[in-house]
Amino acid sequence: MDFNLSEEQLMIQQAARDFAQNELLPEVIERDREQKFPTEQVKKMGEMGLLGMMVDPKYGGAGMDSVSYVLAMEEIAKIDASAAVVMSVNNSLVCAGLEKYASEEQKVKYLTPLASGQVIGAFALSEPEAGSDATSQKTTAEDKGDYYLLNGVKNWITNGGTASYYIVIAQTDPEKKHKGINAFIVERGWEGFEIGPKEDKLGIRGSDTHSLLFNNVKVPKENRIGEDGFGFNFAMAVLNGGRIGIASQALGIASGAYEMALKYAKTRKAFKTEIINHQAIAFKLADMATQITAARMLCFKAAVDKDAGKDISEIGAMAKLYSSQVAMDTTIEAVQIHGGYGYVKEYHVERLMRDAKITQIYEGTSEIQKIVISRSISK
Repeated sequence: MDFNLSEEQLMIQQAARDFAQNELLPEVIERDREQKFPTEQVKKMGEMGLLGMMVDPKYGGAGMDSVSYVLAMEEIAKIDASAAVVMSVNNSLVCAGLEKYASEEQKVKYLTPLASGQVIGAFALSEPEAGSDATSQKTTAEDKGDYYLLNGVKNWITNGGTASYYIVIAQTDPEKKHKGINAFIVERGWEGFEIGPKEDKLGIRGSDTHSLLFNNVKVPKENRIGEDGFGFNFAMAVLNGGRIGIASQALGIASGAYEMALKYAKTRKAFKTEIINHQAIAFKLADMATQITAARMLCFKAAVDKDAGKDISEIGAMAKLYSSQVAMDTTIEAVQIHGGYGYVKEYHVERLMRDAKITQIYEGTSEIQKIVISRSISK
């Protein structure tokens, strides 16, 4: 097994690192404070090919491998987890789902502008009473012959206020339960489609999280993804791949906090020496470095298996479960190492600690990941 990165992968990693340092870092604290979406930065990410990294170039994508995606996600999330989640949703949930399951007409019309970064997309699954339990869809899509009539509410939708296209999961035939669920491509601005207020969040405050309201929205039949009743399987398949994106985001948050803590520990003095020379601090950093390396290996393994066409439900859940815990633990310790300075916004680590928490919640809580893993290992 070769753990060495290719020259191309190293170039992608460096390009993402330079972009994060030069474009994302300068105003990241201001965007967090003001809940400001990184509009210009996301536009540049699209121009760099970061919003459709793994999509075939014939549909406007960059045609990269999943390991390159992990590398780029880590570098972006080190500096700005809000920008990273925009990138994750567009790549892992929207573009990946469309490339694999959409019709050729849908790919040309929707995937191409999404993968090329002309517009961004959103994935609308969660509802007030249907978060991790995707089978409990209350949003309905009534079959009217040439179109579906969409009604309901979606909650916690990333890119909700800025997306141009939305993949919406809805129940068409309640008697069939999960086999009656469908997935639809809905365009911003359609009559009856409203975007609710922006959520005031603990972390990733620069990202765009809204509720979506559908009131008799007419969705053309050609905008259904796959055969009738395919929606639930579509959502589960997309979320499996999406866990790599969230695991990589968590990895980046942890890496960013660790690098800041290490730098601080090498310059801050206490008891006449740099604090890194005290075992109490050095051992914390040793644990952080070890856990981050282990999380990175899980992300790489999930990425390699995905590209090999293997079932990644178990390894993807492991990567997300472990990386999100490492992100939480590492950011807490980074604040501790910084002491009082860690509690103020100027030193960034308090923001990373707030950002870390969401990685344990979205795309399935940590408990959901354990259910996925336990079911897999018990077979």
